[in-house]
Amino acid sequence: MTLLARANAFGARAIDSEDADVILSPEADGSGYWIGCPSVLYEPEHGRFLLTCRERRPRGATSDRGWRCSVLASDDGSNFKEIWHIEKEQLSSTSMERFSLVPAPEGNGYLLYISYVDPADNRWRIDVLPSEEVDGFDPGRAIPVLSAASTGTEGVKDPWLCRVGPALYMYASFASATTLADGDRARAHEHADIYNAGVTTHPTGLATSLDGIHFDWRGEALGVGRDWDRYQARLTTVVALDGAYVGIYDGSQSAAENYEEKTGLAVTTDLCNWQSVSPAGPWSTSPHGTGALRYADAVIVDGDVWVYFECARPDGSHDLRRSKLARS
Repeated sequence: MTLLARANAFGARAIDSEDADVILSPEADGSGYWIGCPSVLYEPEHGRFLLTCRERRPRGATSDRGWRCSVLASDDGSNFKEIWHIEKEQLSSTSMERFSLVPAPEGNGYLLYISYVDPADNRWRIDVLPSEEVDGFDPGRAIPVLSAASTGTEGVKDPWLCRVGPALYMYASFASATTLADGDRARAHEHADIYNAGVTTHPTGLATSLDGIHFDWRGEALGVGRDWDRYQARLTTVVALDGAYVGIYDGSQSAAENYEEKTGLAVTTDLCNWQSVSPAGPWSTSPHGTGALRYADAVIVDGDVWVYFECARPDGSHDLRRSKLARS
């Protein structure tokens, strides 16, 4: 079966958010109240699922934007209990976004990758928190991993990681410096979120590491498209299919859809160069509101693909859901 055929087989049935299980609900109803940004670590040897998620409030609320991130545990993948959390003030940040949790090399605890707005320059960055225990992460021990300066970008966030042999592959959304006009540079970070400024594009980049601490930035892995995904193309998870890989990514066509992205599919054979197979339109959307369905992460459980994602509800808020897909 060709790579494209594998991707088409996997994507034959889109994510049905209405038939999905609601895992977590936002603290309040209405636009701007979200719980999502999931990343999932399945540990069958321990009989548990570990989930990271982010809570957001509308701009102008008591504690606006991405104010709280958590690690939760479950023995069935459905019912989660919080075991650790952090609030943005602990990082002196205006906002946090996606976190990603992976086992440390050689079984030496865990590595929690965090993305947040750097208070020093209002640009998104990624750090890592090491811990021997999954509930023991200390923000005071944060180690810098990727920043605007180290990647030659205008900011980098939303990490997702997988291990291939001895190497860790990190995919991260970045704000392109090459498509930012000099005249827009001053206002790009004025409100500490270049993604909402509409001044540049936001592809996915790749960084690799052997120790999970020191990463080599390899540049763009998935570029933006020409239509519905021409503003952002953010790879959010990868599913291995017999030597080939299918990725799920978030796309948007302008800053007006920032925070309300929809989902497409991409493929690769080498994990370095990705190509969209959804050039004409998204693969999966919510039937409600803006149609947002984003930040999908997938784990293989008993041969099926369990996809956790954030999606729009009828009242404009976002919740966190799970759908089970066949692994074709």
